[in-house]
Amino acid sequence: MRIGLLTDGGYPYTTGESRLWCDRLVRGLARHEFDIFALSRSREQEERGLIELPPHVRRVRTAPLWAAPEHHHAGRGRTARGYGRRERREFAAHFGHLATALCTEGTDTPGVADGFAEGLYGLAGLAREHGGLGGELRSEAAVRILEAACRAPGANRAVRAARVPDHLAFAGLLERALRPLSLDWYGDDALGAADLSHATSGGSAALPGLLAKRFCGVPLLVTEYGVQLRAQYLASGRLASPVRALQAGFQRRLAAEVYARAELVTPGNTHARRWQERCGADRAKLRTVYPGMSADRFHAVGEGAYGGDPHTLVWVGRIEPAKDLVALLHAFAEVRRADPEARLRLVSVPAEGGEDAGYLAHCRALAAQLFPDEAAGAHAVGDNPVSFEELGGPEAPDLADAYAAGAVVVLSSVVEGFPLSLVEAMFCGRATVSTDTGAVVEVIGGTGLVVPPRNPRALADACLSLLHDPERRARLGAAARARALELFTVEQNIAAFRGIYLELMSHNPVHRESAGRADAPRPFAHPAEAHVPGRWAAPTAARVPNTTGPTPSWAGGPLAVLMRERLDRRDRLDPRDRLDIAEEGAGA
Repeated sequence: MRIGLLTDGGYPYTTGESRLWCDRLVRGLARHEFDIFALSRSREQEERGLIELPPHVRRVRTAPLWAAPEHHHAGRGRTARGYGRRERREFAAHFGHLATALCTEGTDTPGVADGFAEGLYGLAGLAREHGGLGGELRSEAAVRILEAACRAPGANRAVRAARVPDHLAFAGLLERALRPLSLDWYGDDALGAADLSHATSGGSAALPGLLAKRFCGVPLLVTEYGVQLRAQYLASGRLASPVRALQAGFQRRLAAEVYARAELVTPGNTHARRWQERCGADRAKLRTVYPGMSADRFHAVGEGAYGGDPHTLVWVGRIEPAKDLVALLHAFAEVRRADPEARLRLVSVPAEGGEDAGYLAHCRALAAQLFPDEAAGAHAVGDNPVSFEELGGPEAPDLADAYAAGAVVVLSSVVEGFPLSLVEAMFCGRATVSTDTGAVVEVIGGTGLVVPPRNPRALADACLSLLHDPERRARLGAAARARALELFTVEQNIAAFRGIYLELMSHNPVHRESAGRADAPRPFAHPAEAHVPGRWAAPTAARVPNTTGPTPSWAGGPLAVLMRERLDRRDRLDPRDRLDIAEEGAGA
């Protein structure tokens, strides 16, 4: 099977969120062929290059979403040949439908979804016939159409307040988001030749899959481990209010169209599934597939080779405001009063950006304030009840060693998607205390303690209850490890997608080469035995004589060989024995 893997800002580049799980998926399904169609998010990402790919990856096509339209690399997009009057009228009509749909208030307004789809696919068809849309989407005509849509009856109140600078800003964002419409990926020599498109996220990554289905009939599978719509909402927080409303309208309509056209949508957890259902996804199309994580590196810890300090709490993650380390430090102050031997190890990846570094500095200052006497002059682990450590340094602990150092692993987040650190702790057989946010309860099940977020007192009580009860810690840790090994391994993830690929192809048995012909595609055009290696698939010179019509499709197969052998055998026999051979053939 040939899979067109659609990525956005990750695989096959050496950086990006989807790099690890996509690489594991591709390597785990080595019997399929993969064509990768990747959207890059920055010049730095492209300059760092691609990871080493396995031999069954046939080709890699990339396109940037960060560069100006005129700076596209050769061969990645279609250059506009210059729009004439007729093409400009078509663009105005299609863009008008799109703009009206994303400015309209409410998601249930009749005709809005159809208007968005009509505008989107109309623009895609225009780009396919006449070249890229970049210049037209940034033109004065596009800004005027957008301004009219914002002021039309039924428009969202937030977008009515938009002014010319807001229209210009959103036009730039929209051009980048719609850049996949102008790519040359949709012919029989690219995505149109795939048996299945697999978008590894919603949003822009799924746009090529929508067009491949529209133009070439390629079925679409969408996987979302982090809901793209939610990520866009969070990322647009610094935009002006009208621009933010326009951006939200576009992303909401695009998500609804993706969910409506996809054959199957695989959220990574129930939290993501609820978002998708609210965006209009059909429940019958939703199937949860948990992310696959490697358990090998945690095997020694999980099997009990490292007991861990029974008085130590461990936190692992990225230090940022959403992790709410302030509440954790206040909770640990309560723990320390009840258990003077208790310690807290905060193990993080290196801070990225000024905001993360500033929050880290704030947490260090708070720890020094909460434990002034003990923190004075203390730097080594063990001298200070609270230690800040980073992974990756020359003296830093390995990830497995970090979990092995303590008896209880803590998560204190107020915003969380799929809690990877909790799954790692479960692989290590550690009891956990977590806040009830995101997919935490779904991941933990009944194998850990869960408390409300932003509640240091409840967090402290839960930690103390486990620190003072080693038998309960052992029971919860063993149950957590068993649950993680059953649900969250790479093997279960690959097995799930292997079955999904075969299931989708069984429901969409269209022979790809015939999709663009005038005659209708033929289901199961190539019989299964044609793909079996060896003499069963090899053509043979032997042919059954056929004087009444065209050569039948089985004429070169094993049955023809058998019949030819019987005919040759009959010719060598005495005429009196030929009757027996004829009767034998009739009985067969």
